[in-house]
Amino acid sequence: MKTLLHLIGRFALLALSGALLSQCAHEPVTQANAANSSRKQISADSRAALRDLYASNPSARHLGKHASGILVFPHVMKGGFVVGAEGGNGALFGSDGGTRGYYQTAGASWGLQAGVQKFGYALFLMNKQEVANLDQAAGWSVGSSPSLVVVDKGVASELTTKNISKGTYAFIFDQKGLMGGLGLKGTKITRIHPGP
Repeated sequence: MKTLLHLIGRFALLALSGALLSQCAHEPVTQANAANSSRKQISADSRAALRDLYASNPSARHLGKHASGILVFPHVMKGGFVVGAEGGNGALFGSDGGTRGYYQTAGASWGLQAGVQKFGYALFLMNKQEVANLDQAAGWSVGSSPSLVVVDKGVASELTTKNISKGTYAFIFDQKGLMGGLGLKGTKITRIHPGP
């Protein structure tokens, strides 16, 4: 019983942290996240995740050739028990392959959920306006973009140069854990300035 209460307490703390991260773009939680992060490590992990995604998914490689920017979050942790939270750091790569910035993804959710999951995701931003939207206001809400397409096997099989529209395409990868229902709605992306 004591272990269960301890576990519930940890999930509640994770959920509260996620809610704070998703609501506070340049507040102390975001700055603390940045201070405890390394640009070099975020960039290396993000590049490795993008290489793996390209190797396993030709549609992602195809979109990457036409994207104005690719935002990759290689390690996102999600946990919850009724109330859930998720968070992770990633890098934005420009069309030339160079690193253009560092970002955190965070979100909170509630409802029928229990468990812990690790995953990664990549956003392919198909025009310069989508890239510019990342730094507007206090962060970018992923689910609020009407042009967001989450690419599953069905969508991936239909992507060609002729039907790639402007907007944002999302690929979710490396899902591990015991939590059902994975989506990006309610996720907020905020720019961070990590250490070297």
